[in-house]
Amino acid sequence: MIPIKDLIVKDIQRIVKELTGQSIIPILEHPKDERHGDYSSNIALAIFSSSKFRPKADQSLADKVQSSKFRTPMELAEEIATKFKIQNSKFKILEKVEAVKPGFVNFYLSEKYLLENIKTVLEEKEKFGSKRQDPNKKVVIEYSSPNIAKPFTVGHLRSTIIGDAIANLLEANGWKVYRDNHLGDWGTQFGKQIYAIKTWGNEDEITKSENPVKMLMDLYVRFHQEAEKDPALEEEGRRWFKKLEDGDKETRRLWNKCIEWSLKEFRKIYDRLGISFTENNGAGYGESFFEDKMGGIINELEKKGLLKESEGAKLVFYPKNKYPPLMIIKKDGATLYATRDLATDKFRLNKYGKDVVIINEVGIEQSLYFKQIFEIEKMLGWVKDGQRIHKRHGHYRFKDEKMSTRKGNVIWLEEVLEEAIGRANKLSSGKAENTAKDVAIGAIKWNDLKRTSEQDIVFDWDEILNMEGNAGPYLQYTFARTQSVIHKASINVMPNSFQHLERTGILKPASPRGEQVQDDKMMEPEEVSLLRALQRFPEIVWEAGENFSPNLLCNYLFDLAQKFNLFYQKHKILESENRDFRLALTQAVGQVIKNGLYLLGIKAPERM
Repeated sequence: MIPIKDLIVKDIQRIVKELTGQSIIPILEHPKDERHGDYSSNIALAIFSSSKFRPKADQSLADKVQSSKFRTPMELAEEIATKFKIQNSKFKILEKVEAVKPGFVNFYLSEKYLLENIKTVLEEKEKFGSKRQDPNKKVVIEYSSPNIAKPFTVGHLRSTIIGDAIANLLEANGWKVYRDNHLGDWGTQFGKQIYAIKTWGNEDEITKSENPVKMLMDLYVRFHQEAEKDPALEEEGRRWFKKLEDGDKETRRLWNKCIEWSLKEFRKIYDRLGISFTENNGAGYGESFFEDKMGGIINELEKKGLLKESEGAKLVFYPKNKYPPLMIIKKDGATLYATRDLATDKFRLNKYGKDVVIINEVGIEQSLYFKQIFEIEKMLGWVKDGQRIHKRHGHYRFKDEKMSTRKGNVIWLEEVLEEAIGRANKLSSGKAENTAKDVAIGAIKWNDLKRTSEQDIVFDWDEILNMEGNAGPYLQYTFARTQSVIHKASINVMPNSFQHLERTGILKPASPRGEQVQDDKMMEPEEVSLLRALQRFPEIVWEAGENFSPNLLCNYLFDLAQKFNLFYQKHKILESENRDFRLALTQAVGQVIKNGLYLLGIKAPERM
């Protein structure tokens, strides 16, 4: 089924071509004031501001406008509206199309369509807003990707939460999604970690510890503190990593212990957050998986003449110095992130198909690095424009500085989760303690997803664990309210209820613009507002997925919840003359909120 917005855009485009000869894709927006319609286009104004409608040097503006047959944007808008009404007279989707000064064209959806949409919501249930999977649309989304032997801090939340929400949205938009957790289990930091364990650590104590990763973190911080006093330690760290790459048994044993200690902690956190991955039996493909695949990449780079030596290291230089050169092999022969990332992408392209889209949900500070990687992959002929995407996010920061694992100034995620659950328990006043975890996780996720991902977030306990206002618990509470109404009604509103309503005349709504109809039955403005909001849900899901912007869905859901709560406060439902309609409307609102929260990775408890 083609979305209504797309149908209107295509019709406007065709009419504009007939009237002006111009091929322009119109922009269709939702007016802030609902009295101005469900959709509005400024196409007439856009055309008059374009170069094709500007006079040439030897032609006056009056002559130019005269030759176009339209003297003003308003005249063009009126002609577009007239032709639109004629060409769409057989459809029941639109109630009216009108031109308004200085040249907008407004579109009003019909009552019949808005009511039929409720039937669609109740029929499709959890599938409402989602499309069938398209076998030609495949995407790998790499997100979370914490480093082994380092703490899972609040800083890891952003990639984990945003990446998961984007994966859900793309699945809803028909993509086959491969969810990968590219664990940082390789690199020079492990040389430093192993040196620290050998020098200051105690394996038995780490193994017996309730929080072994915390002990590993302390050792890692100590390494950097000691290295500030003795810079030679940095070379020791590099030497131990080279031993790891060369397969030294003792080094490998300690490295495997670090992975074992860390994964136990990570799995516990992912379970709490409701996060899962599809690749490598759910474990994801860590950096070490590509250890034996880097040689082929290096050979390919050399064969195509892209790898150049400089001061003993090997780098890729870009044509016309588009980007700074990127090091692929260090002067001691060790590999880098870039070597492994290229091997990772080559593996993905071979495994999932040469046209698979690859998205890295990684911090904004890596922007230049990913541009360099993507450019190399294009130089190698692996990918086309738009096939490699870096979805950037800002970071949690303290007021005066960035969080740093090396400095040890981080907030452990476990602390945040425990604090959130404690606050959620207080919010529920003991009435629904079993939902405290869902409410806590909902608060944390919503706080992140409601804003543009590129923004940094100053860490504040009250902000991250906000339970009121534009917050996850507010949406969860609104959903629980809809379920309470349905439960009290003790009925299950079926889609064919509307056939009954139409036959019996119980529901004869007025025009959404307030025009009264027979029997003095008319729809309340709050009901109309909800109907109009509900029909936008599939469109919002598509837009949020297309732009990798979960915040667009958050904005929509918060607005829908506010509209429902206003309706709930102003009007009776169970004692209403239009009881069946209002119950159906309530059930549809609840279903859409539940579907939307699911896409954001947030659960919708039925009682709070």
